[in-house]
Amino acid sequence: QALVIYSGGGSVRSGGSLRLSCVILGMEGYIPDIGWWRQVPGKELEPVALIDTVGDSKYADFAVGRFTISRDDAKRTGYLQMINLQPEDTAMYYCATTKFGWLNWGQPNNWFGWGQGTQVTVSS
Repeated sequence: QALVIYSGGGSVRSGGSLRLSCVILGMEGYIPDIGWWRQVPGKELEPVALIDTVGDSKYADFAVGRFTISRDDAKRTGYLQMINLQPEDTAMYYCATTKFGWLNWGQPNNWFGWGQGTQVTVSS
């Protein structure tokens, strides 16, 4: 079972930047597609971005032009670079993995890993 360890969350002012990292452990062999998700208390988990095993990526509309997903398979790590952060980006951010990320976009039950997430707080 995958174990996800996070780093990089925190508090920034509007317009600031953060880089989130997630190390995916407990899996043998290659890391499948990696996705970043976020959740605000009282709201549903929403997809932010995914990157597949060949480096192709997909973004939620709110993330286009501001967020960049990447991966380093040698380090078993996924990244989410976020710029021009706004208060509405405040959420708990999670990383997860699945074999069929494009098919499972928006379907969190088909992803695994998750862990405790990392909090991002953006103040105005």
